[in-house]
Amino acid sequence: GDSTRLHLDRCLTCRACESVCPSGVRYGRLVEIGRGLLEEQIKRPWAERFKRYLIRTVIPYPARMKLFLKPGQLLRPVLPGALKAHVPPKQRTGARPTQQHKRVFLLLEGCVQSLATPNTNAATARVLDKLGIQVIPAPKTSCCGAVTYHNGDQPGGIQTIKDNIDAWWPPLQNGCEGILFTASGCGAHIKEYREILQHDPDYAKKASYVSEHAFDLSQIVAAAPAKRLAHTGNGQRIAFHAPCTLQHALAINGCVEQILQGAGYELSPVPNPHLCCGSAGTYSLLQPKISSQLLNQKLDTLLAQQPSLIATANIGCQMHLASRSSIPVVHWIELLDQD
Repeated sequence: GDSTRLHLDRCLTCRACESVCPSGVRYGRLVEIGRGLLEEQIKRPWAERFKRYLIRTVIPYPARMKLFLKPGQLLRPVLPGALKAHVPPKQRTGARPTQQHKRVFLLLEGCVQSLATPNTNAATARVLDKLGIQVIPAPKTSCCGAVTYHNGDQPGGIQTIKDNIDAWWPPLQNGCEGILFTASGCGAHIKEYREILQHDPDYAKKASYVSEHAFDLSQIVAAAPAKRLAHTGNGQRIAFHAPCTLQHALAINGCVEQILQGAGYELSPVPNPHLCCGSAGTYSLLQPKISSQLLNQKLDTLLAQQPSLIATANIGCQMHLASRSSIPVVHWIELLDQD
């Protein structure tokens, strides 16, 4: 009923409960099953349906998102403070390397990230080039399918997953080591392709292969020879925000921190690092009041030791934190993209 749906809607799906559950209950998967059933059985009020429809039909499509983002960036200098905070400034990206290497990965550009923070993937290409790794844009895809799948249209989200697999399959079978993601939120969803399509006779094996060959950027950088990475930190104090999808869904803990410390950065301690910043995919759009409270709490902990900047590993967290942070918020790979 409506009461159950209210509770499931208010859940961040941060999956911190999974990290501490002694019985290994996979709550994230259970809540998605519950949400899917509720969408089938109970009709939402028209305003909620329309809001989710806009999210599904705009955010995953860069060409459509650009229609909203570009005018906002153009008018950003004269926008009111509250609105201006939610419009990311236009980034300078620089050229991507063209040198070919034996090791090749597909790079998921991302739907929002490709427009809002394009320097993330440009910096990724440059850093990996120094490590002898080539990245090529994943063909014909931008969104991993999470936005659609998690916002009331699981069948549509499944079709996006199938389209992605069809597009990635040829290069994955012809020399590419895997699919590389720089947004942990996207990665967490790609890792679930295997389970979402486990009973599909045509896609189960392919989905399993894609999930097994999907890698977070930190895993690739950490496995490379450290001597090839520039010592860029010079003792600069920074705060690292570990996204929920990185630490709870993907269970990749301490990897980015070790990379940054190895590059010469001093990481300030962050109390309660397991707590969500309130972004949680589209949660900040659908539950703005709770999201705002979580954002304030997270920024208090991140800024407590007066770092010079905040680094993170997910586009949603980056934009959400930057909307209210008094210091710059960047993707951690940008800190290694220096000569």
